[in-house]
Amino acid sequence: MDPLSALRDYTIRGELDRIVRVNDEFRFGLEYSFPCSAETAYRSKQGSLYTLETLVFFVRNHQLKHIEYLQKARPQGIPAVTLPDRKPLLEYLQGKVSSSDAIEFLVPPNNVNTNSSAKFPDLPLSSSLVASDSLAPNLNAINDARAGKPQDVDLPSVMTMIRAMERPLKDRESLLECKQRDFYSVLVASTKREEERQRMDSQQRKDGLVAKSRLMGSEETRYGDESAYDATPKPKMHLKGTKIGEGVPIILVPSAFQTLLTIYNVKEFLEDGVFIPTDVRVKQMKGAKPDCVTVQKKFSRDRVVTAYEVRDKPSALKPEDWDRVVAVFVLGKEWQFKDWPFKDHVEIFNKIIGFFMRFEDDSVESAKNVKQWNVKIISISKNKRHQDRTAALEVWDRLEEFVRSRSHS
Repeated sequence: MDPLSALRDYTIRGELDRIVRVNDEFRFGLEYSFPCSAETAYRSKQGSLYTLETLVFFVRNHQLKHIEYLQKARPQGIPAVTLPDRKPLLEYLQGKVSSSDAIEFLVPPNNVNTNSSAKFPDLPLSSSLVASDSLAPNLNAINDARAGKPQDVDLPSVMTMIRAMERPLKDRESLLECKQRDFYSVLVASTKREEERQRMDSQQRKDGLVAKSRLMGSEETRYGDESAYDATPKPKMHLKGTKIGEGVPIILVPSAFQTLLTIYNVKEFLEDGVFIPTDVRVKQMKGAKPDCVTVQKKFSRDRVVTAYEVRDKPSALKPEDWDRVVAVFVLGKEWQFKDWPFKDHVEIFNKIIGFFMRFEDDSVESAKNVKQWNVKIISISKNKRHQDRTAALEVWDRLEEFVRSRSHS
């Protein structure tokens, strides 16, 4: 019995607990014993044969996630089963499949002869070989020789049988595998990044829920007394820090195409953290330009936080609508604020938080006017779209902080 077949047999029978390590060998009950470092017949897709120690450790810990399995094997100095090999190897050891191209039962280098004392290894003889008329007599001869019965063996036919059992050491996939490379550190780093992202999402959810509860609490306090509300007209934003008007908060964006953020692409940027150029979104939308877009902060899958209306036509706002305007994305030109119900941009940015979006490698001249205003400059990359999420989060952080300050004023 070879080590791989013995391990498979004990795995199928559910007797892994009977495999005991004694010094440098594994004892399979009272039946077999093999060196821990013995190479098995299962070849990794990277080209090397797995040792018995590696397979015993794997089959006893296969229920662990791959990263946990690696972390457990590494301190013990046990080479690990690679991720691509896990599923097919486990299916073979558990008896779900009867064979695998990765298995190579090798023949010892001793020359085969007709001497009755010759010892033939316990090779697994496949049914397809046994069924062959040309090889069956020689297989019978080998079996008789194992039993101590002298037999003549046709050496060429035996060699044909051996070649039929051979498997290629390399294929297209294995040639593309990187040998002698340890990607464990890469896997750990990517796992940590994912955990950090989830932690940030969780924190953002908590902050958003706190902001929403505070905002709802302030509105209930303000409008809880209906008689007072009916008797007193709703105040308008004439003082710094005036509370938000009744209804969904409003974010204004420029209607000009020369700005990065417009009503066409604002939803993808603020909701999904991805910047898509306006001209691309216009082609994708295939419809009339929307008058209003609703956006929500939903960087996590679990909850959706406060909704906002995004508009690009300030002239269409009613006087009471201006009480709900909480943010504006500026174009960088004074004429953008023409006919706004404020005397100048100083008053505007005392009552409304301003943002200016630009590419990080744009010239300083593009933000010359903006730098004189109370506006937050948001820079994004022209090509590195994975960085858009950070920029979008910065917008949400500052917007929510501003909304909280207005709600408590």
